[in-house]
This record gives sequence, structure tokens and C-alpha cells, in this order.
Amino acid sequence: MKAVLCKQHGLPETLVLEEVPSPEPGPKQVVITVKACGVNFPDTLIIQDKYQFKPALPFSPGGEIAGVVKSVGEGVTHLKPGDTVIALTGWGGFAEEVLTEAAKVFPVPPLFDAKIAATFAYAYGTSFHALKDRAQLKAGETLLVLGASGGVGLAAVQLGKLMGARVIAAASTAEKLEVCRRFGADELVNYSEPDWREKVKALTGGNGVDVVYDAVGGDYAEPALRSMAWCGRYLVVGFAAGDIPKIPLNLPLLKGCAVLGVFWGDFARRQPKDNMANMMQLFGWLAQGQLKPHISAEYPLEQAAQALNDLLQRKATGKVVLVV
Repeated sequence: MKAVLCKQHGLPETLVLEEVPSPEPGPKQVVITVKACGVNFPDTLIIQDKYQFKPALPFSPGGEIAGVVKSVGEGVTHLKPGDTVIALTGWGGFAEEVLTEAAKVFPVPPLFDAKIAATFAYAYGTSFHALKDRAQLKAGETLLVLGASGGVGLAAVQLGKLMGARVIAAASTAEKLEVCRRFGADELVNYSEPDWREKVKALTGGNGVDVVYDAVGGDYAEPALRSMAWCGRYLVVGFAAGDIPKIPLNLPLLKGCAVLGVFWGDFARRQPKDNMANMMQLFGWLAQGQLKPHISAEYPLEQAAQALNDLLQRKATGKVVLVV
């Protein structure tokens, strides 16, 4: 089988496409024939050895796949060859086949398009956990989403609206903001403009926002924190801008607000029943047409580096997917 391999840590150009042996499942393992693999910001970090998880070299990036079960190992009872599935593998998905633990694999109806299935769980799972479990977002509250046109950001925009919030989408270009508008944002803020914080203040009548969803970090974090309402909740989701910001701790004191970390992967591991309930709710909304994932680009395995560079250079809106 073919696989995109990280054989040395570095930028996407260091990845190579090679023929490797097909895997065989051990006890409680599954081999999946990959149909599509979502491309996520952690993939750009893991190949540079900058992510929380550090697989041994060589490995394939790609932790969100859709495909068909090829074979199962001893002790696997909830899956069989031929089942259509999604799998949250952490890495290994930029390949024609992937070996993973059966516990990370979930059956989905065959009618789910593979590209949609491979780009849904990470973005919507992260954003629903952030808004529902961490922020406890309530109907009528105001939500500010930084990086609103990206994968998790656009999911947060849609979920915020579905949960009854007024959503202010913040992104860096008019084109990205137009995507946010199409997917339900009530208000738009271009944070490449120097007065963007003043615009947020005006949009909230000087009261500030109840919840900030920050998947960007960098220089945008402190102005967003200063834009919070009393007893607001600031969600630390990621650092797409590259820099991890340092926040003056007097700001949470003065705002009476909470700064909350969002680590969906560990939430899913530590609280699997709660995560499963969230995912069932999300797949229900997807089936009803209340959530509409946006895929802005798709590539074959041979162009995996370009797909990752789309994220690193912040060119993508919504999700990017590799189609195998």
C-alpha cells in the first residue's frame, strides 16, 4: 500500500510517499481501507514534533479518517469487514490503509459521504465540547469566534447559532468573513484592521462578549480577552497564529471571567460516555441538515504537502481533505 511518511521532523515538504507493507490487525485492532482523511492543524504540528503526541519515526500524519473495515483482530465484536466507519486515530491516516485500536473506530451509515465523514468529528467534536461542556453557552448570549473561517471556527459559528447565541465571526479577510456570513454569523469583524476591538465593543453596546472561542492565539488573544463581558468565559482552543500568547492575569480578575482550556482529544479519552453522547447529538444534527460542513479543498495523497501548507499559510476555509 501507499503511505505518506514523516521520516524526519520538519515542514510538509519533508514528507515522502512510499510503498509500505499492508498492516495486519492484532488483538482488539482493526485495519481500515481509507477512503478519505481530514487534514487538521495538529497534523502540521505533529510532523514538526511540536504536538502533545509524539509518535516514533517514521509515521504517517492524519488522525481523522473515513473508510471501510478490511479486517479485524481477536476480541473485536462491534465491527466486521465491510463496515463503513470513521476512526480517530491520532496519526496514520495519510495512507491507503491504517491500523488502529478498535476502540477508536465508530460505525457510520453507508449514506454518509466519505469526505464529509472524514472532516466532521474533529471540528465539530472540539467545538461542541468547547461551547457545551466548557463554556456552557446559553441561548441569548454573545459568542465571539476568532479564526471563524477555519475548520473548528466555522463549526463553532454553526453550533453557536444552533445553540441560540448571537455569533460575531472574526477573521482576517473579507473573503473569509463572507464564508462565515453564509454559514450563519450574525456580525462580522476583520481582525486584520487595527480598530477591530472597538468594533466588537460597539456591536455589544459596550457590554462585551459572553464567550470567546479562540483557535488563533498570537496577538489576537489579549484584545479578545479585554473585550469580554463580566463573568465571561474565554476558551483556549488552539494557536493557529503560531505564537502562544502570554496573558496579564489582572484581566481575568478585572473581568470576573474564566479562562478555560479545551483539549477535546483527552476529554474523549477520559470521558468516553460523555463524548459519545456529544457525537450522537452532532451526527443527529448532521443527518437532519442542521449542520453543513464546508470543504474548501480536496487533494490526492500525492499532494499531502500542499494540503498541509494550505493550513499553515491560512489559505483554507472550513476543512481540507485528502481523498484516497
